[in-house]
Amino acid sequence: MRMTSLVLSVLLFISCEWGALSFHKSRYLRILRQKHHFQGTEQWFVQRLDHFNAADQRVWKQRFYINDTFYQPGGPVFLMIGGEGTANPAWMDHGSWINFAEKLGAMCLLIEHRFYGKSQPTIDLSTSNLQYLRSDQALADLAHFRAVVDVKMNLTHNKWVAFGGSYPGSLAAWFRLKYPHLVFAAVASSAPVQTVINFSEYLEVVNYSLESYSTSCPLLVKDASDTLVELLPNTNTYSQITLDFQLCEPLEIKSKMDSAYLLETLAGNFMDVVQYNKDNRVFEDPKGTNITVEVLCTVMENSSLGIPYKRYAKVSQLLLDTYEEKCLDASYSKFLSDMLNTSWSAPAADGSRQWAYQSCTEFGYYQSTESLRQPFTGFPLSYKLQQCIDLFGAPFNPVVLADAVQHTNENYGGHNIKGNRIMFPNGSNDPWHILGITKGHKAIYIQGTAHCADMYPEQQSDMPQLREAREEIFQRLKSWVKQ
Repeated sequence: MRMTSLVLSVLLFISCEWGALSFHKSRYLRILRQKHHFQGTEQWFVQRLDHFNAADQRVWKQRFYINDTFYQPGGPVFLMIGGEGTANPAWMDHGSWINFAEKLGAMCLLIEHRFYGKSQPTIDLSTSNLQYLRSDQALADLAHFRAVVDVKMNLTHNKWVAFGGSYPGSLAAWFRLKYPHLVFAAVASSAPVQTVINFSEYLEVVNYSLESYSTSCPLLVKDASDTLVELLPNTNTYSQITLDFQLCEPLEIKSKMDSAYLLETLAGNFMDVVQYNKDNRVFEDPKGTNITVEVLCTVMENSSLGIPYKRYAKVSQLLLDTYEEKCLDASYSKFLSDMLNTSWSAPAADGSRQWAYQSCTEFGYYQSTESLRQPFTGFPLSYKLQQCIDLFGAPFNPVVLADAVQHTNENYGGHNIKGNRIMFPNGSNDPWHILGITKGHKAIYIQGTAHCADMYPEQQSDMPQLREAREEIFQRLKSWVKQ
Protein backbone atom coordinates (compact mmCIF):
# COMPACT_ATOMS: atom_id res chain seq x y z
CA MET A 1 0.00 0.00 0.00
CA ARG A 2 1.51 3.33 -1.02
CA MET A 3 1.01 6.25 1.32
CA THR A 4 -0.51 9.58 0.58
CA SER A 5 0.57 12.54 2.61
CA LEU A 6 -1.48 12.09 5.69
CA VAL A 7 -0.32 8.77 6.69
CA LEU A 8 3.19 9.38 5.63
CA SER A 9 3.91 11.57 8.58
CA VAL A 10 2.91 8.92 11.00
CA LEU A 11 2.29 5.70 9.15
CA LEU A 12 5.77 5.43 7.81
CA PHE A 13 6.63 4.01 11.07
CA ILE A 14 4.56 1.54 12.11
CA SER A 15 4.10 -1.40 10.17
CA CYS A 16 6.27 -3.99 8.74
CA GLU A 17 3.32 -6.15 7.95
CA TRP A 18 0.45 -3.84 7.22
CA GLY A 19 1.33 -0.23 7.02
CA ALA A 20 3.74 2.49 7.85
CA LEU A 21 3.73 4.85 10.72
CA SER A 22 2.66 8.17 9.37
CA PHE A 23 -0.74 9.46 8.69
CA HIS A 24 0.10 9.73 5.13
CA LYS A 25 -1.71 7.01 3.17
CA SER A 26 1.01 4.63 2.13
CA ARG A 27 1.35 3.00 -1.22
CA TYR A 28 2.89 -0.07 0.42
CA LEU A 29 -1.39 -4.87 6.95
CA ARG A 30 -15.43 -18.17 19.58
CA ILE A 31 -12.33 -20.42 19.72
CA LEU A 32 -12.39 -23.24 17.19
CA ARG A 33 -9.89 -25.94 18.06
CA GLN A 34 -9.20 -28.00 14.96
CA LYS A 35 -6.04 -29.49 13.55
CA HIS A 36 -4.01 -27.60 10.98
CA HIS A 37 -5.60 -24.21 10.60
CA PHE A 38 -3.86 -22.58 7.65
CA GLN A 39 -3.56 -18.94 6.83
CA GLY A 40 -6.79 -18.72 4.83
CA THR A 41 -8.99 -19.62 7.80
CA GLU A 42 -10.31 -16.71 9.82
CA GLN A 43 -10.99 -17.31 13.50
CA TRP A 44 -12.89 -15.00 15.82
CA PHE A 45 -12.54 -14.16 19.48
CA VAL A 46 -15.00 -12.22 21.66
CA GLN A 47 -13.40 -9.15 23.27
CA ARG A 48 -14.69 -6.45 25.59
CA LEU A 49 -14.92 -2.96 24.16
CA ASP A 50 -13.59 -1.32 27.31
CA HIS A 51 -11.36 -3.48 29.48
CA PHE A 52 -11.08 -0.78 32.13
CA ASN A 53 -14.76 -0.19 32.85
CA ALA A 54 -16.46 -3.21 34.40
CA ALA A 55 -19.85 -1.55 34.00
CA ASP A 56 -19.45 -1.50 30.21
CA GLN A 57 -20.43 -4.96 29.02
CA ARG A 58 -20.26 -4.28 25.29
CA VAL A 59 -18.30 -6.85 23.27
CA TRP A 60 -17.05 -7.31 19.70
CA LYS A 61 -15.28 -9.96 17.64
CA GLN A 62 -11.55 -9.84 16.98
CA ARG A 63 -10.01 -11.69 14.04
CA PHE A 64 -7.07 -14.04 14.39
CA TYR A 65 -5.35 -16.86 12.51
CA ILE A 66 -3.71 -20.13 13.54
CA ASN A 67 -0.92 -22.20 12.01
CA ASP A 68 -0.18 -25.32 14.07
CA THR A 69 1.71 -27.13 11.30
CA PHE A 70 4.95 -27.26 13.29
CA TYR A 71 3.48 -27.46 16.77
CA GLN A 72 4.84 -30.10 19.12
CA PRO A 73 3.06 -30.72 22.44
CA GLY A 74 4.63 -28.54 25.08
CA GLY A 75 6.26 -26.30 22.49
CA PRO A 76 6.14 -22.50 22.65
CA VAL A 77 3.27 -20.38 21.36
CA PHE A 78 4.31 -17.56 19.04
CA LEU A 79 1.90 -14.62 18.96
CA MET A 80 2.35 -12.18 16.06
CA ILE A 81 0.70 -8.88 16.96
CA GLY A 82 -1.18 -6.94 14.33
CA GLY A 83 -0.66 -3.25 13.74
CA GLU A 84 -2.14 -0.24 12.00
CA GLY A 85 -3.65 -2.05 9.04
CA THR A 86 -5.42 -5.21 7.94
CA ALA A 87 -3.79 -8.39 9.22
CA ASN A 88 -2.10 -10.20 6.33
CA PRO A 89 -2.47 -13.99 6.64
CA ALA A 90 0.50 -14.48 4.29
CA TRP A 91 2.59 -14.10 7.43
CA MET A 92 1.18 -17.40 8.64
CA ASP A 93 3.36 -19.16 6.05
CA HIS A 94 6.29 -16.77 5.68
CA GLY A 95 8.81 -14.78 7.65
CA SER A 96 11.67 -15.59 10.00
CA TRP A 97 9.25 -16.36 12.84
CA ILE A 98 7.87 -19.30 10.82
CA ASN A 99 11.42 -20.65 10.44
CA PHE A 100 11.89 -20.30 14.19
CA ALA A 101 8.56 -22.06 14.79
CA GLU A 102 9.59 -25.01 12.63
CA LYS A 103 12.85 -25.42 14.54
CA LEU A 104 11.29 -24.99 18.00
CA GLY A 105 7.96 -26.80 17.48
CA ALA A 106 5.90 -23.68 18.05
CA MET A 107 2.27 -22.89 17.40
CA CYS A 108 1.80 -19.63 15.50
CA LEU A 109 -1.05 -17.20 16.12
CA LEU A 110 -1.64 -13.89 14.37
CA ILE A 111 -4.10 -11.46 15.95
CA GLU A 112 -5.50 -8.35 14.29
CA HIS A 113 -5.40 -5.02 16.15
CA ARG A 114 -8.68 -3.52 17.31
CA PHE A 115 -10.16 -1.00 14.84
CA TYR A 116 -8.12 -2.32 11.90
CA GLY A 117 -9.08 -4.69 9.11
CA LYS A 118 -12.15 -6.72 10.03
CA SER A 119 -11.66 -6.25 13.78
CA GLN A 120 -14.27 -3.52 14.09
CA PRO A 121 -15.44 -2.88 17.66
CA THR A 122 -17.85 -0.03 16.85
CA ILE A 123 -20.34 0.85 14.13
CA ASP A 124 -18.08 3.53 12.65
CA LEU A 125 -14.86 5.49 13.11
CA SER A 126 -16.35 8.60 14.68
CA THR A 127 -14.13 10.44 17.11
CA SER A 128 -16.36 9.39 20.02
CA ASN A 129 -15.85 5.74 19.09
CA LEU A 130 -12.13 6.08 18.52
CA GLN A 131 -11.67 6.79 22.24
CA TYR A 132 -11.47 2.98 22.55
CA LEU A 133 -8.52 2.86 20.15
CA ARG A 134 -5.60 3.03 22.54
CA SER A 135 -2.47 0.98 23.06
CA ASP A 136 -3.49 0.04 26.61
CA GLN A 137 -6.81 -1.33 25.32
CA ALA A 138 -4.93 -3.24 22.60
CA LEU A 139 -2.60 -4.74 25.22
CA ALA A 140 -5.60 -5.72 27.33
CA ASP A 141 -7.02 -7.43 24.22
CA LEU A 142 -3.82 -9.47 24.00
CA ALA A 143 -3.92 -10.34 27.67
CA HIS A 144 -7.54 -11.51 27.55
CA PHE A 145 -6.93 -13.44 24.34
CA ARG A 146 -3.91 -15.20 25.82
CA ALA A 147 -5.66 -15.98 29.13
CA VAL A 148 -8.69 -17.56 27.44
CA VAL A 149 -6.96 -19.27 24.53
CA ASP A 150 -4.44 -21.12 26.66
CA VAL A 151 -7.30 -22.78 28.56
CA LYS A 152 -9.46 -23.45 25.51
CA MET A 153 -6.54 -24.92 23.58
CA ASN A 154 -4.83 -26.63 26.50
CA LEU A 155 -1.75 -24.41 26.35
CA THR A 156 -1.59 -23.46 30.02
CA HIS A 157 1.95 -24.80 30.50
CA ASN A 158 3.40 -23.46 27.25
CA LYS A 159 5.70 -20.45 26.99
CA TRP A 160 4.21 -17.60 24.98
CA VAL A 161 6.46 -15.36 22.89
CA ALA A 162 5.18 -12.09 21.39
CA PHE A 163 6.41 -10.92 17.98
CA GLY A 164 5.85 -7.62 16.21
CA GLY A 165 7.46 -5.11 13.93
CA SER A 166 7.31 -1.32 14.16
CA TYR A 167 4.26 -0.27 16.22
CA PRO A 168 3.40 -3.95 16.82
CA GLY A 169 7.03 -4.33 17.89
CA SER A 170 6.42 -1.74 20.58
CA LEU A 171 3.26 -3.60 21.56
CA ALA A 172 5.24 -6.84 21.87
CA ALA A 173 7.72 -5.19 24.23
CA TRP A 174 4.96 -3.43 26.17
CA PHE A 175 3.00 -6.69 26.44
CA ARG A 176 5.99 -8.32 28.10
CA LEU A 177 6.44 -5.23 30.30
CA LYS A 178 2.83 -4.94 31.46
CA TYR A 179 1.79 -8.60 31.53
CA PRO A 180 4.95 -10.58 32.37
CA HIS A 181 2.85 -13.36 33.90
CA LEU A 182 1.18 -13.96 30.54
CA VAL A 183 3.97 -13.58 27.98
CA PHE A 184 7.35 -15.19 28.55
CA ALA A 185 9.43 -13.29 26.00
CA ALA A 186 9.17 -10.76 23.17
CA VAL A 187 10.88 -10.00 19.87
CA ALA A 188 10.28 -6.29 19.21
CA SER A 189 11.60 -5.57 15.73
CA SER A 190 12.10 -1.93 14.68
CA ALA A 191 10.05 -0.88 17.68
CA PRO A 192 9.86 2.91 18.28
CA VAL A 193 9.34 2.64 22.03
CA GLN A 194 10.24 6.30 22.64
CA THR A 195 7.36 8.55 21.66
CA VAL A 196 8.04 12.12 20.52
CA ILE A 197 5.99 14.90 19.00
CA ASN A 198 8.60 16.26 16.63
CA PHE A 199 10.44 13.39 14.96
CA SER A 200 12.68 15.56 12.79
CA GLU A 201 15.46 12.95 12.98
CA TYR A 202 13.47 10.74 10.62
CA LEU A 203 14.47 12.79 7.59
CA GLU A 204 18.06 12.97 8.85
CA VAL A 205 18.25 9.19 8.48
CA VAL A 206 16.67 9.47 5.04
CA ASN A 207 19.47 11.90 4.17
CA TYR A 208 22.06 9.49 5.55
CA SER A 209 20.64 6.58 3.56
CA LEU A 210 20.67 8.55 0.31
CA GLU A 211 24.17 9.80 1.08
CA SER A 212 25.34 6.24 1.73
CA TYR A 213 24.67 5.49 -1.93
CA SER A 214 26.01 8.77 -3.29
CA THR A 215 27.08 11.99 -1.58
CA SER A 216 25.52 13.99 -4.40
CA CYS A 217 22.09 12.32 -4.18
CA PRO A 218 20.63 14.18 -1.15
CA LEU A 219 22.13 17.44 -2.44
CA LEU A 220 20.31 17.02 -5.74
CA VAL A 221 17.08 16.17 -3.88
CA LYS A 222 17.49 19.33 -1.82
CA ASP A 223 18.09 21.39 -4.94
CA ALA A 224 14.91 20.01 -6.51
CA SER A 225 12.82 20.47 -3.38
CA ASP A 226 14.07 24.04 -2.92
CA THR A 227 13.28 24.84 -6.54
CA LEU A 228 9.72 23.63 -6.13
CA VAL A 229 9.30 25.73 -2.98
CA GLU A 230 10.53 28.79 -4.87
CA LEU A 231 7.95 28.19 -7.62
CA LEU A 232 4.92 27.83 -5.34
CA PRO A 233 4.36 31.56 -4.54
CA ASN A 234 3.93 32.21 -8.27
CA THR A 235 0.48 31.08 -9.42
CA ASN A 236 1.65 31.25 -13.04
CA THR A 237 3.75 28.12 -12.39
CA TYR A 238 0.85 25.97 -11.19
CA SER A 239 -0.16 24.61 -14.58
CA GLN A 240 3.37 23.44 -15.29
CA ILE A 241 3.78 21.92 -11.80
CA THR A 242 0.49 20.07 -12.31
CA LEU A 243 1.82 18.62 -15.56
CA ASP A 244 5.31 17.90 -14.24
CA PHE A 245 4.06 15.84 -11.31
CA GLN A 246 0.90 14.51 -12.99
CA LEU A 247 -1.36 15.84 -10.24
CA CYS A 248 -4.92 14.50 -10.17
CA GLU A 249 -6.32 18.02 -9.74
CA PRO A 250 -4.99 21.38 -10.94
CA LEU A 251 -2.66 22.72 -8.29
CA GLU A 252 -4.31 25.24 -6.01
CA ILE A 253 -2.47 26.70 -3.02
CA LYS A 254 -4.82 28.56 -0.69
CA SER A 255 -2.96 27.97 2.56
CA LYS A 256 0.28 26.68 4.05
CA MET A 257 -1.52 23.37 4.60
CA ASP A 258 -1.99 22.99 0.84
CA SER A 259 1.66 23.59 0.03
CA ALA A 260 2.88 21.45 2.93
CA TYR A 261 0.73 18.55 1.82
CA LEU A 262 2.10 18.70 -1.73
CA LEU A 263 5.70 18.92 -0.53
CA GLU A 264 5.27 16.06 1.92
CA THR A 265 3.59 13.88 -0.70
CA LEU A 266 6.58 14.27 -3.02
CA ALA A 267 9.10 13.76 -0.22
CA GLY A 268 7.17 10.61 0.61
CA ASN A 269 8.50 9.02 -2.56
CA PHE A 270 11.94 8.97 -0.94
CA MET A 271 10.76 8.31 2.59
CA ASP A 272 8.87 5.16 1.58
CA VAL A 273 11.75 3.73 -0.42
CA VAL A 274 14.36 4.39 2.27
CA GLN A 275 12.23 2.86 5.01
CA TYR A 276 11.64 -0.39 3.11
CA ASN A 277 14.79 -0.47 0.99
CA LYS A 278 15.60 -3.96 -0.31
CA ASP A 279 13.33 -5.82 2.09
CA ASN A 280 12.02 -9.21 1.03
CA ARG A 281 8.27 -8.54 0.88
CA VAL A 282 7.66 -10.56 -2.29
CA PHE A 283 5.46 -13.05 -0.42
CA GLU A 284 3.03 -10.22 0.35
CA ASP A 285 2.72 -9.60 -3.40
CA PRO A 286 3.43 -5.88 -3.12
CA LYS A 287 4.32 -3.52 -5.92
CA GLY A 288 7.43 -1.41 -5.88
CA THR A 289 9.93 -3.79 -4.28
CA ASN A 290 12.20 -3.21 -7.29
CA ILE A 291 12.39 0.51 -6.49
CA THR A 292 15.40 1.02 -4.23
CA VAL A 293 17.53 3.90 -3.00
CA GLU A 294 19.93 3.10 -5.82
CA VAL A 295 17.13 3.45 -8.39
CA LEU A 296 16.00 6.84 -7.05
CA CYS A 297 19.51 8.22 -6.78
CA THR A 298 20.34 7.03 -10.29
CA VAL A 299 17.42 9.08 -11.58
CA MET A 300 18.44 12.11 -9.54
CA GLU A 301 22.00 11.92 -10.91
CA ASN A 302 20.92 11.59 -14.54
CA SER A 303 21.70 15.04 -15.97
CA SER A 304 20.17 14.12 -19.33
CA LEU A 305 16.73 14.45 -17.68
CA GLY A 306 17.27 18.16 -17.06
CA ILE A 307 17.75 20.18 -13.89
CA PRO A 308 17.28 18.41 -10.50
CA TYR A 309 13.68 19.65 -10.32
CA LYS A 310 12.91 17.75 -13.55
CA ARG A 311 14.58 14.63 -12.18
CA TYR A 312 12.52 14.96 -9.00
CA ALA A 313 9.41 14.95 -11.20
CA LYS A 314 10.77 11.91 -13.02
CA VAL A 315 11.03 10.04 -9.71
CA SER A 316 7.37 10.82 -9.05
CA GLN A 317 6.41 9.63 -12.52
CA LEU A 318 8.44 6.45 -12.06
CA LEU A 319 6.55 5.60 -8.88
CA LEU A 320 3.19 6.39 -10.44
CA ASP A 321 4.01 3.96 -13.23
CA THR A 322 5.28 1.34 -10.79
CA TYR A 323 2.12 1.47 -8.72
CA GLU A 324 -0.07 1.71 -11.83
CA GLU A 325 -1.53 5.03 -10.72
CA LYS A 326 -2.80 7.48 -13.31
CA CYS A 327 -2.08 10.61 -11.30
CA LEU A 328 -0.73 11.87 -7.99
CA ASP A 329 -3.30 12.86 -5.39
CA ALA A 330 -1.71 15.83 -3.63
CA SER A 331 -4.77 17.84 -2.59
CA TYR A 332 -5.10 18.61 1.11
CA SER A 333 -8.83 19.33 0.77
CA LYS A 334 -9.33 15.92 -0.86
CA PHE A 335 -7.29 14.36 1.91
CA LEU A 336 -9.47 15.99 4.56
CA SER A 337 -12.64 14.90 2.80
CA ASP A 338 -11.45 11.29 2.75
CA MET A 339 -10.18 11.33 6.32
CA LEU A 340 -13.33 12.89 7.78
CA ASN A 341 -15.49 10.10 6.37
CA THR A 342 -16.09 7.86 9.40
CA SER A 343 -17.69 4.92 7.59
CA TRP A 344 -15.99 1.53 7.67
CA SER A 345 -16.37 1.49 3.89
CA ALA A 346 -14.53 4.80 3.43
CA PRO A 347 -11.05 4.87 1.83
CA ALA A 348 -9.44 6.13 5.04
CA ALA A 349 -10.79 3.13 6.97
CA ASP A 350 -7.82 1.22 5.54
CA GLY A 351 -6.04 2.38 8.69
CA SER A 352 -5.30 5.98 7.78
CA ARG A 353 -7.94 7.63 9.99
CA GLN A 354 -7.30 5.21 12.83
CA TRP A 355 -3.54 5.73 12.86
CA ALA A 356 -3.99 9.48 12.62
CA TYR A 357 -6.09 9.29 15.79
CA GLN A 358 -3.49 7.23 17.62
CA SER A 359 -0.76 9.65 16.54
CA CYS A 360 -2.80 12.62 17.76
CA THR A 361 -3.65 11.04 21.11
CA GLU A 362 -0.67 8.90 22.16
CA PHE A 363 2.44 8.92 19.98
CA GLY A 364 3.10 11.99 17.85
CA TYR A 365 5.96 10.70 15.65
CA TYR A 366 5.58 13.66 13.29
CA GLN A 367 8.25 13.59 10.61
CA SER A 368 8.86 17.30 10.13
CA THR A 369 11.37 19.25 8.05
CA GLU A 370 12.67 21.28 11.00
CA SER A 371 16.13 19.76 10.98
CA LEU A 372 18.75 21.38 8.75
CA ARG A 373 20.49 18.02 8.25
CA GLN A 374 18.06 16.73 5.63
CA PRO A 375 17.10 17.62 2.05
CA PHE A 376 13.42 18.55 2.25
CA THR A 377 11.53 21.66 3.25
CA GLY A 378 7.99 22.91 3.68
CA PHE A 379 6.18 20.57 6.08
CA PRO A 380 7.00 21.79 9.60
CA LEU A 381 5.69 20.53 12.91
CA SER A 382 2.94 23.17 12.94
CA TYR A 383 1.48 21.57 9.79
CA LYS A 384 1.36 18.18 11.49
CA LEU A 385 -0.26 19.56 14.62
CA GLN A 386 -2.90 21.43 12.64
CA GLN A 387 -3.91 18.15 11.00
CA CYS A 388 -4.98 16.79 14.39
CA ILE A 389 -7.33 19.75 14.87
CA ASP A 390 -8.61 19.57 11.29
CA LEU A 391 -9.39 15.87 11.65
CA PHE A 392 -10.65 15.54 15.21
CA GLY A 393 -11.48 19.01 16.49
CA ALA A 394 -10.12 21.75 18.72
CA PRO A 395 -9.69 19.53 21.82
CA PHE A 396 -6.91 17.70 19.99
CA ASN A 397 -4.51 20.59 20.29
CA PRO A 398 -0.71 20.68 20.80
CA VAL A 399 -0.94 21.09 24.59
CA VAL A 400 -3.12 18.00 24.94
CA LEU A 401 -0.88 16.03 22.59
CA ALA A 402 2.24 16.99 24.54
CA ASP A 403 0.65 15.69 27.74
CA ALA A 404 -0.45 12.51 25.96
CA VAL A 405 3.01 11.77 24.55
CA GLN A 406 4.58 12.40 27.94
CA HIS A 407 2.08 9.99 29.51
CA THR A 408 2.91 7.30 26.97
CA ASN A 409 6.60 7.48 27.84
CA GLU A 410 5.83 7.53 31.56
CA ASN A 411 3.54 4.53 31.17
CA TYR A 412 5.90 2.32 29.14
CA GLY A 413 9.34 3.75 29.90
CA GLY A 414 10.38 5.01 26.46
CA HIS A 415 14.09 4.40 25.86
CA ASN A 416 14.35 3.30 29.50
CA ILE A 417 11.91 0.42 29.16
CA LYS A 418 12.47 -2.31 31.74
CA GLY A 419 11.76 -6.02 31.67
CA ASN A 420 13.81 -9.04 30.71
CA ARG A 421 13.68 -11.52 27.83
CA ILE A 422 12.95 -8.78 25.27
CA MET A 423 14.93 -8.44 22.04
CA PHE A 424 15.07 -5.23 20.02
CA PRO A 425 16.37 -5.81 16.47
CA ASN A 426 16.90 -2.53 14.56
CA GLY A 427 18.45 -1.58 11.24
CA SER A 428 20.84 1.36 10.90
CA ASN A 429 19.16 2.57 7.67
CA ASP A 430 15.69 2.49 9.22
CA PRO A 431 14.70 6.01 10.32
CA TRP A 432 12.71 4.50 13.19
CA HIS A 433 15.80 3.08 14.89
CA ILE A 434 16.31 6.54 16.43
CA LEU A 435 13.33 5.87 18.69
CA GLY A 436 14.25 2.26 19.39
CA ILE A 437 16.69 0.36 21.61
CA THR A 438 20.02 0.14 19.79
CA LYS A 439 22.46 -0.27 22.66
CA GLY A 440 22.81 -2.72 25.53
CA HIS A 441 22.24 -6.45 25.89
CA LYS A 442 18.63 -6.26 24.64
CA ALA A 443 19.63 -4.65 21.35
CA ILE A 444 20.46 -6.34 18.06
CA TYR A 445 21.70 -3.52 15.83
CA ILE A 446 22.05 -4.44 12.17
CA GLN A 447 24.23 -2.22 10.00
CA GLY A 448 22.91 -1.40 6.53
CA THR A 449 19.38 -2.76 6.90
CA ALA A 450 15.99 -1.11 6.79
CA HIS A 451 12.68 -1.34 8.65
CA CYS A 452 11.89 -4.80 10.09
CA ALA A 453 14.49 -6.47 7.85
CA ASP A 454 14.98 -9.30 10.34
CA MET A 455 11.31 -10.30 10.09
CA TYR A 456 11.28 -11.05 6.38
CA PRO A 457 12.13 -14.42 4.79
CA GLU A 458 15.76 -15.07 4.02
CA GLN A 459 16.99 -14.43 0.51
CA GLN A 460 20.28 -15.09 -1.20
CA SER A 461 21.14 -11.40 -1.41
CA ASP A 462 20.84 -10.83 2.36
CA MET A 463 23.86 -9.15 3.90
CA PRO A 464 25.98 -11.32 6.24
CA GLN A 465 25.11 -9.13 9.21
CA LEU A 466 21.38 -9.67 8.58
CA ARG A 467 21.87 -13.43 8.48
CA GLU A 468 23.87 -13.23 11.69
CA ALA A 469 21.15 -11.15 13.35
CA ARG A 470 18.45 -13.70 12.52
CA GLU A 471 20.67 -16.45 13.90
CA GLU A 472 21.24 -14.47 17.10
CA ILE A 473 17.49 -13.97 17.49
CA PHE A 474 16.94 -17.69 17.06
CA GLN A 475 19.65 -18.68 19.53
CA ARG A 476 18.26 -16.33 22.19
CA LEU A 477 14.76 -17.68 21.62
CA LYS A 478 16.04 -21.23 21.81
CA SER A 479 17.77 -20.63 25.12
CA TRP A 480 14.75 -18.82 26.57
CA VAL A 481 12.12 -21.42 25.71
CA LYS A 482 14.34 -24.13 27.18
CA GLN A 483 14.47 -22.37 30.57
